[in-house]
Amino acid sequence: MVKELFPGSLRFLFGSVILSVVLMVLFRSFFFFLYFDAKDGIPVADLAKAFYLGGKFDLRLALLIHLPLLLLSVLRWTNPLYAKFGRFLWFAWLLLSFATLLLFYIVDLGYYAYLEMRLDASVTRFLKNPLISGQMVLESYPVFTGTVAYLFALVVYYLLIRTLFRSIEHSSGTPTLVLRIPVAAFASLLFFIGILGKFSYYPLRWSEAFFSDHDFVSSLSLNPVLFFASTWKNRRVEYDIAAVREHYPEMARYLGVEKPDVDSLDFTRHEGGKEPSTDKPNVVLIFLESFAFYKSGLSGNPLDATPNFDRLAREGVLFERFYTPHGGTARSVFTAVTGLPDVETAITFRRVETSSRNPLVINQHTIINEFSDYQKIYFLGGSASWGQIRGLLARNIDDLTIYEEGSYESPRVDVWGISDLDLFKEACRELEVQQQPFFAVIQTAGNHKPYTIPEDNNGFKSREIPEKQALRYGFRSVAAYNSYRFMDHSIAYFMEQAKKQPFFDNTLFVFIGDHGLVRNAPHMYPAEEKLLFTRYHVPLVFYAPGMLQPAVYDKVASEVDLMPTIAGLTLPEYRNTTLGRDLFNPKFDDERYAFTIRHQYGPEIGLIGRDYVYRRKADGSGRRLHSVWSETPEKNLLRENPEKAESLETLLQAYYETIKYMRFHNPKL
Repeated sequence: MVKELFPGSLRFLFGSVILSVVLMVLFRSFFFFLYFDAKDGIPVADLAKAFYLGGKFDLRLALLIHLPLLLLSVLRWTNPLYAKFGRFLWFAWLLLSFATLLLFYIVDLGYYAYLEMRLDASVTRFLKNPLISGQMVLESYPVFTGTVAYLFALVVYYLLIRTLFRSIEHSSGTPTLVLRIPVAAFASLLFFIGILGKFSYYPLRWSEAFFSDHDFVSSLSLNPVLFFASTWKNRRVEYDIAAVREHYPEMARYLGVEKPDVDSLDFTRHEGGKEPSTDKPNVVLIFLESFAFYKSGLSGNPLDATPNFDRLAREGVLFERFYTPHGGTARSVFTAVTGLPDVETAITFRRVETSSRNPLVINQHTIINEFSDYQKIYFLGGSASWGQIRGLLARNIDDLTIYEEGSYESPRVDVWGISDLDLFKEACRELEVQQQPFFAVIQTAGNHKPYTIPEDNNGFKSREIPEKQALRYGFRSVAAYNSYRFMDHSIAYFMEQAKKQPFFDNTLFVFIGDHGLVRNAPHMYPAEEKLLFTRYHVPLVFYAPGMLQPAVYDKVASEVDLMPTIAGLTLPEYRNTTLGRDLFNPKFDDERYAFTIRHQYGPEIGLIGRDYVYRRKADGSGRRLHSVWSETPEKNLLRENPEKAESLETLLQAYYETIKYMRFHNPKL
């Protein structure tokens, strides 16, 4: 039956795919037995999942290798069963592919033995000094023995595929003409499903390998060839160690490092000293999608889109000059978790990538882990594969539980998953059953095209306003205006439900806009529009009636300050390696700045201060100094106030060089 349905070329093709997968599984098993240490205490379930995910990565690679052959099997003169040229082409391709694959695995084993890291594209840096690197390899590894083993493996592989081909060649069947098209379509469908890796909105991605907080488990899950390809765009590790050392004293002073050490480049601070609380406060951190400050009623926007949030802000602690370093949600999540602005510069398909999508900076310390006895929970309406944030979160936050698309009873309403209202409902149900203190993150996404408002909306009613009025006050459309109002409506529902729960009185609620947008803001001071503050300016509110008295602060605050401030309010002590500082610590109030970066071809970096903004290109060109409160803020004051510009240039350069370095030197403990 198989012979009648499937031509010999396809049976040979699938047999070769199976052989490739088996060999890669054997390589993975060899890696496991070579580097596994039972003393690490890794759960068996994690190891089993690593082999499972690794097998799916291996299948994807095997199918990608054989995909050209699937296409070539259609033509008779490139089919190995009907033409000698086709047979030569197939065997040459398979041998070349296996030779390359085997070389990757050998180099990967040596790379891991040397650095305890799977092979990635940054290995190309060793080619800058090929003689030194080559000598190191010759002196450190059994090159001769390895070469002999490599050639022997190639011979064995050739014999295996030749045997496979001969077994099919002499029992070859050809389906009827009527069956050829559906058989070819079915084979293509199998390839597509295998390459996709899973039935989901997002395909299988490298970040899924970082589901465990054990480094070895993540390494075991990866396929070295695919991982190398994933990191190719990030192969340039761009930081200047000499510049970092030069600016270290300035940055250590700004951050308040207790014992500066330019040799170790240590930025660690041990903060706290409060009396431990008998009831450890819970934390609920809420990321509000595109929640720009100028759209809220807090800014004086006359469209009254956020009455519920405005009331919370008045009852809590509001920082009205809070800035994210950049636009974009994935960048904001990276900054909030790590305390480092996202300065990724890799470009893919004419788009600047994000740090969350860079496998080389996946290992980061986060203050969230200082909440050692807390249950950590992350709620997202869509998939955590979006922006590859799964790897950032699961890899670095201890014992994290991620609730995402597929975890909820609520229906998916659009590309962003369940609605914000349903997300808050699901989160509240989960939080009320927690038996220990928790640190929960709720990330909304509904305030985004297509601006879906679900039918089950808890009594929400859209408001019709003139389109021109919506545009004038910073909204893309009337639909965007009502989507913003629905997010505010959802916040009100969540807080009403939370107030009914036992955890409410012992919980710190933190609301933050993940980023702003470049839009009109005629109701605010001119710099908001003219200097594009609308891109970065978002609200930050701490709400805990039993812990905090209502207050409004106009001090400059940055997203990097978020986690140190949360920890300062809730923990007796904590370890801080971020570039942020506690916003309630008065010793830093005389010098507070917010770093910004505009990602583009030739990024623009800057510092926002109380009275001045300093900006320039990352390469040093285009220096500008602006007054925040001027009626003509776009005027460059560089010549009028060179001393101020020079002092900000020094701090900005120190900040930028330090960020680039710390992305690769801020590992999770």
